[in-house]
Amino acid sequence: MGLTNIGLPGLLLIAVVVLVMFGRGKVAGLMGEVGKGITAFKRGIKDGSEELENQRDADATADTARDVTPTNRDNA
Repeated sequence: MGLTNIGLPGLLLIAVVVLVMFGRGKVAGLMGEVGKGITAFKRGIKDGSEELENQRDADATADTARDVTPTNRDNA
């Protein structure tokens, strides 16, 4: 029993059954929460990639840093 043969009429029937069972308000609220979740996920992905870029830039800066350690000079 595969789900590959549902088709448009089957999806419409499922949508009607869900609307009847939960009501329009509950379904709309649920879709709003799903939208907020997707937005938060995209924001997290963007923040994560920016953090990786900043870390990569900091590592590149550290690699090209100049050694400023004073040399050991004898004052004799």
